[in-house]
This record gives sequence, structure tokens and C-alpha cells, in this order.
Amino acid sequence: MLFVFCAFVFGFCVPYMARRFNKFMPATFAGALVELCRREKKVKAIRKNKLYKKFMWRSFMCGVVNALIVGCGIYFTTSISQAFLTLYICLLFLMAEIDFRSMLLPDILTIPLLLIGLFVACFGLSNMQMEDSVVGAMVGYFLPVLVCLLIVWYKKDAFGGGDIKLLSALGAWLGVESLLNVIALASILGIVYAIVKRKSSLAFGPMIAIAGIVMAILRF
Repeated sequence: MLFVFCAFVFGFCVPYMARRFNKFMPATFAGALVELCRREKKVKAIRKNKLYKKFMWRSFMCGVVNALIVGCGIYFTTSISQAFLTLYICLLFLMAEIDFRSMLLPDILTIPLLLIGLFVACFGLSNMQMEDSVVGAMVGYFLPVLVCLLIVWYKKDAFGGGDIKLLSALGAWLGVESLLNVIALASILGIVYAIVKRKSSLAFGPMIAIAGIVMAILRF
């Protein structure tokens, strides 16, 4: 219950953190903490209109959704620490919101996710072997790079650097086989979303994050 409650609190803050990241995209953790804690201007004015109510409702729903995902993850997984699983889901949830707003994935979130995945495998905190984690991270990085080289002539920015780093991090957590399933599921989700919304381009990060959470629950 503690981790579910923490997930709710974190999820409640996700829209605020995503908006702040969208404004300044910090390069360091120190810069991120300073900007996240800094008081925004015109807060009183925002609270008097419908925008504030809408923002609070979105925050509440994000908290509920994140808590439900973490709760399901804890209930259905047994071979990974609940603390690390909660951190994994929360980081992906935050990155999905940031990428949806700005179509950018900050390195200060993707790189730590990669390092934590390697750490979890190295110390046997999941059923993932260290070798499988390293290979998964390498495949998660180099496979999208090769794909980008093949399609760059068609669309220059078809795959962002942040997406590549996120896939590398998921490879460290899930291994090669599950990573390929993540790519397949994320691609399907992206195609469906593009068709429904009638968009020719979209943020792929949220699709990767959703697929990563699904495969982590199935994997562990």
C-alpha cells in the first residue's frame, strides 16, 4: 500500500513536472530540482479560472492511473523489488507525459532509468541476468539507430534520440526478447493513435512507455 500511495502522489505531480520540464528542459538534476521547486508566476490568477480546475482534475486522474498501474504491477509481478518496479513505472509515466507535451525525452530521466536497470540486474534484484541486461541495452540502442539510417532518406526525424535512449533503458530492464515485443506493441499503438487522431507525426515516447510497462508486468 505504501508504494501505491507514493505512486498516487507522484502521479498527481506528473502534470506539473511535465509542464515545468516543457518550459526549461534541465540538463542536470540540480537544475531540475531548482526549477521544479520554483514558484510559477501568476499562480493566483490561474487558480481563479477554469484552467486551474482542469489542471487539478488532470493531476488527480494521473495520480489514480499511476497508482492503479503500480498496484497491478505489484500484484502480478513477483521477481522484482516492489520499490524498483514502482520507480520504473513512475519514471515511464512521467516521461510519457513530458514527451506527449513537448515531443522530447530528457536525458536526466532516460539515462538514470538505464543505469537503474543495469543495477537491478547486476545485484540479482530481478530474474534478469546481467549479461542479458547489457545485451538488451545495446540492442535497444543500436537497433533503432540502424532503422533510422535506413529510413532517414524518407523522413529525417522519424526516430528521436530520446526514443533510442528510452529503448536502450527498457532493454536493460527487460532483455532482448521483451524489448522486441515492446517495439512491436509500441508501433501498433502508434499506428492506431495516428489513424484515430488523423496525424502524420506523433510523440512515440508515450507508446514506448505504455508498451514498456505492459511488458514489465508480463516479464516479471
